[in-house]
Amino acid sequence: GAVSTPAHTPTVRLHLFGVTPARIPSAIARMGTTRWSLRGLNHLVFSKLLGTAAPTTFTTTSADPLHWGMLTVWSDAAAAEAFDASRAVRSWELIAHEALRMTMLPIASQGHWSGRQPFGEPDGSAGRDHSGPVAAITRARLKASKAAEFGRASEQVAQALREVNGLLLSTGIGEAPLLLQGTFSIWESAQAMREFAYSNPAHTEVIARTPDIGWYAEELFARFAVTDLRGTFAGLSFDHPHERS
Repeated sequence: GAVSTPAHTPTVRLHLFGVTPARIPSAIARMGTTRWSLRGLNHLVFSKLLGTAAPTTFTTTSADPLHWGMLTVWSDAAAAEAFDASRAVRSWELIAHEALRMTMLPIASQGHWSGRQPFGEPDGSAGRDHSGPVAAITRARLKASKAAEFGRASEQVAQALREVNGLLLSTGIGEAPLLLQGTFSIWESAQAMREFAYSNPAHTEVIARTPDIGWYAEELFARFAVTDLRGTFAGLSFDHPHERS
């Protein structure tokens, strides 16, 4: 059965797929069928099928039906690699004209997703000797009463993201169009991510206000070392191979 918190550092995979307008119905159908094909996979400890949104806004009207994602967390690195040949991934590749896949190791993770700690309790060791790209997932399940106020504040952060150095890719992610929102971003380096997080006025203001306003019913912030990044997403191409030690 599924384990709620992996004991050691889990391997995290994110697959992102781009489809043409004609394939949107197929993508929506796969949001249902993929759930079934993920059931009972050995070493899979957490999974989410994700819709995406333009990262520049967090409003419900910004959902992007041309881009979809699948996040999986594995207790075994070999099983994570083998997942690329699975029915779940292959069925998406059949309809996608773009596919980006990445392998990540959690550096830090705070908070919960669906009541669980999906990335375990990382001790930071994955980031110590890592000089390559890093990624971040921020996710919040908003309280309905706070959604409009959060939308205004996050719009300022999104504006800032458009002009930031060192950002390789950013997309909004969500399990449902409403009140389940997050962002996924990939950065050239940990340094680039830190500079944005602490020097950007809009971002620091949102962080400072969060405890006072109580926007979130549940929130998560996680950072990852990206060990493998290949493919194309939203017109951007990546090829960052494994760092072989």
